[in-house]
Amino acid sequence: MSGLLFVLSGPSGVGKSTIRKEVMKICQGLRYSVSCTTRSPRANEVEGVDYYFVDLATFEAMRDQGEFVEWAKVHGNYYGTPRRPLEAWWQEGFDVILEIDVQGAKQVKAVFPQGIFVFIAPPSLRILEERLRGRHSDLEDDILLRMTNAHLEMQSIRDYNYLVVNDVLEKAVDQFRAIIVAERCRIRE
Repeated sequence: MSGLLFVLSGPSGVGKSTIRKEVMKICQGLRYSVSCTTRSPRANEVEGVDYYFVDLATFEAMRDQGEFVEWAKVHGNYYGTPRRPLEAWWQEGFDVILEIDVQGAKQVKAVFPQGIFVFIAPPSLRILEERLRGRHSDLEDDILLRMTNAHLEMQSIRDYNYLVVNDVLEKAVDQFRAIIVAERCRIRE
């Protein structure tokens, strides 16, 4: 692996995608690994850009053939990170960002302990709930499940190398960008 691996995790609705997209506009040499999911697309999501939307049978076949670096069932749906694009990008010297849940991050850390793990946290759980409700894409039961999971996910912060609190978007973007710059400058053995 010649490129770096940045793993972004945090509760649903915390702003991981927004932070990642903004950082990718200002940092060169980054690639984003699009995950597969069995959930239905939201109104604003694009196939192959936000996710690869697959049915359960396709996902299970990919999983059983070892095509995922990590996979997990989250909020009642399956998510997985395809292996092939990562390996190709690393061979080409690109740094890769994975935007995955806490379960997936634990799996990735077991396989790639040299990865750089960044936890994106909300300023408070109350604000997180407001953000989830404000995006108007989830049913009430889904919001309650995501909030329950957020409480559990926040307990994993100590498993990460960095913590970025997404209170002010511009500040969170700058902090993640600074992490990338610092890690690119790090002397490695």
